[in-house]
Amino acid sequence: MDVRKKTIIVMVLLTSVLLVGLAALNGCKKKPEPAATKGTTSIVTEQTVCPVMGGAINKNMFTEYKGKKVYFCCAGCEEKFKANPEQYIAKLPQFKD
Repeated sequence: MDVRKKTIIVMVLLTSVLLVGLAALNGCKKKPEPAATKGTTSIVTEQTVCPVMGGAINKNMFTEYKGKKVYFCCAGCEEKFKANPEQYIAKLPQFKD
């Protein structure tokens, strides 16, 4: 085999080893945790569903309960909530720890 072919083969092999090594190193990197899940930070999501009927909320229909706004899909749901608010608290993201 002539010198030129040997040089090409060695270059191809070295390049292949280098690429495999880089791929392995890249796969070993520790992926960072999302900021919201680090430590003791709790995730608070916005309420999008009526706790009484389960429909989409109307931002104009709400009441305050324990210092937090609770939104409803209609006026009838607000009255049902006020009659027994503790029944619906588990469905509300703003009251989850």
